[in-house]
Amino acid sequence: MSSQLSPTGRFERIMLATDGSEFCADAEQVSLEMVEKCGGALLIASVVVTNPAAEVISPEAIGAAEEETRALLKRIYGAAVQKALAAETVFRRGPDPLEEILAAAEEHKADVIVMGRRGKRGLLRRMIGDATSKAVGTAKCSVLVVPEGAKMWRSRILLATDGSRFSDAAAVAATRLAELCRLPVTVVSMIRESFNEERAALAEEAAKRVHGHLKEKKIEADKVVLRGDPDKLILETAQAREADLIVMGTHGRTGWERVTVGSVTESVIGASKIPVMAVKA
Repeated sequence: MSSQLSPTGRFERIMLATDGSEFCADAEQVSLEMVEKCGGALLIASVVVTNPAAEVISPEAIGAAEEETRALLKRIYGAAVQKALAAETVFRRGPDPLEEILAAAEEHKADVIVMGRRGKRGLLRRMIGDATSKAVGTAKCSVLVVPEGAKMWRSRILLATDGSRFSDAAAVAATRLAELCRLPVTVVSMIRESFNEERAALAEEAAKRVHGHLKEKKIEADKVVLRGDPDKLILETAQAREADLIVMGTHGRTGWERVTVGSVTESVIGASKIPVMAVKA
């Protein structure tokens, strides 16, 4: 079987979605460093939450929020200019900030949306917020979720694959990031306990094919095929290999399934201490 994958995967327009909170600080820094490594342009997006009733009842509050948001955009834009990065600001108003961000990403043809995620403890670490879940499930581009305290990747990329076209898209994205950042890649293919022999063989073949693709690109890579719970295996392998970025595919679903996304991707994003990129096929 050929190890060639479809030539997709771009990081030319990186959109940072921020509200200026402490939970977005690390996402802001990662987005700046990502543009430094990947080139292209940084789109700095923020939303003032408003609706017709609020504008009538509290026009002063809306005005203050707009002023604060424009100051936020100006601050991050200034940081980008200091690094000699191409950047532009995206100011939006609307009742649903996530819907505004998704619309802006589509209008500006963003390749990836960068979002922050607050740090959690215990069981809450395995849950992600409704906004993040909806973004990963409905965005038409890839989404990079940066948990509070996470930094730009500098050591190793972990690529999770199951051989589907969604995983192929993730493989191409991971390959491109490895080239741009000059990092090794660990390919992880998971075999669930429920898999029959044929499905297990497909998982092993997926790891072999993607590993071959990386080698053809002269990228240092290793591969592991593991049996068990996929989300647990991904997180444990990332820690064992000292990876500081996880790349996974997301399934292009419709209706409610698109909103709730796959349980594995959601669980990994919710529990990971390092950035996770959910790549849209």
